[in-house]
Amino acid sequence: MVRPYVTLKLATSLDGRIATASGESRWITGELARAEVQKLRANHDAVMIGAGTAWADDPELLARTDPPPAKQPLRVVLDSNLNLPPAGRLFETLAQAPLLVIGAEDAEFERRAGLQSAGARVAVVPRGAGGVDASEALLQLAADGVQRVLVEGGGKLAASLIQGGLVDRLEWFRAPMVLGEEGRPAVAALALDRLADAPRLTRVALRELGPDVWESYERAS
Repeated sequence: MVRPYVTLKLATSLDGRIATASGESRWITGELARAEVQKLRANHDAVMIGAGTAWADDPELLARTDPPPAKQPLRVVLDSNLNLPPAGRLFETLAQAPLLVIGAEDAEFERRAGLQSAGARVAVVPRGAGGVDASEALLQLAADGVQRVLVEGGGKLAASLIQGGLVDRLEWFRAPMVLGEEGRPAVAALALDRLADAPRLTRVALRELGPDVWESYERAS
């Protein structure tokens, strides 16, 4: 089975941070950049985040475009232990868009049942080294008919996808600010010892959005 096409979206400071050390992140980029992110959501079959982002941001992950899309993307949360509380804005907006939580096969059944009772769909896949096996999660989405996935965070999920060679395109929105080493990184540790091992990307577009810059990259052949 062919996995979906994966686009990783990053909205960062100039030094690649997505939040301050305390977790404050609204808003790093400006209104024009955020409007483009809404369009990206509308043009994908699914929007995916990790459990940490779901906990920290309590997002809706709806495509807020004008006019609104004919169909909202599937919201997907990778949560290896199925610890996501069955509350918050993802559940409050179930009438507008479905929610799929993908956990590990060894997660407690009671947690799975709780999420399902609250209205979410739950799927389980093998556990990987750092949580849910991202490759298997993408194959699960492919089985559901998903062809294009927009990944919006966080750093651990981004690193897992990059390490697995699973990112086909990167949409990077950069704001003219610097948050420093203590800020939260957009991409977690990749454990690279040599530059030759670093994943390579090819920039295909560069645009200005008010004070922000939007760069698009594709995986180098």
